[in-house]
Amino acid sequence: MNAIFQVVAGLLLPLLGTALGAAAVFVGRKPAVRGAGATTGFAAGVMLAASVWSLLLPAIERSAPMGGLRFLPACLGLLAGGAAIDLFDRCADRLDRLTKNAGARFGTQKTFLLAVAVTLHNLPEGIAVGVVWAEALCENSAAAYSGAAALSLGIALQNLPEGAVVSLPLRAEGVPRARAFLYGVLSGVVEPVGALAALLLFAAANALLPYLLSFAAGAMIYVTAEELIPCAHGRPGARGATFGLLFGFALMTALDVTLG
Repeated sequence: MNAIFQVVAGLLLPLLGTALGAAAVFVGRKPAVRGAGATTGFAAGVMLAASVWSLLLPAIERSAPMGGLRFLPACLGLLAGGAAIDLFDRCADRLDRLTKNAGARFGTQKTFLLAVAVTLHNLPEGIAVGVVWAEALCENSAAAYSGAAALSLGIALQNLPEGAVVSLPLRAEGVPRARAFLYGVLSGVVEPVGALAALLLFAAANALLPYLLSFAAGAMIYVTAEELIPCAHGRPGARGATFGLLFGFALMTALDVTLG
């Protein structure tokens, strides 16, 4: 019974981190226009760092049995993720009615793509959590449970800025606080879902994880390069956008390296 409680808590902990980060919309007033460039730059830095440290490097590490070709799943997934988001973007441009409806309910198309990318990033992270907890259940030792709990806590802390990356841009676009918070939380709901699926389908999830991790990285890097960085420098305070990107990248690097 204690093991079941630990597993449930471990699967839900990353979602809690996302929710706490998304709650940033309730702090202070609507972001000022002058700070919009820095905020967007910060989001770009967070996404770039998360793509490298949380997704691509773990994908390469998990492909170690492939030897000299261990880079292959990461490269294939990266390109596939970017191509998938590009296809989604093109379809949204052509389906004008769909784009307008999404914009009315959600914010601009840029913000919508940002939320999609963060959600895709959260799915393989959730699968990784499920895989680690499945391994802990198989080993059934205190050390294994402690390691899995540490991973869940680490991802939860990493999710704090990622939840804010979804909710704050929506708030800046004029979306009400409660709705912006809800969308931020929803971007993290896929984590416990993916974790539970990985727990039930341990072998398959473990084999596909390198491709899923790098696919999410490709999606995030595409949105960062195509939407966030040009948008950040197109708003007031371009220098603030650059330093916002550096700060976001540094913050996620510190979290990833410290929390492992």
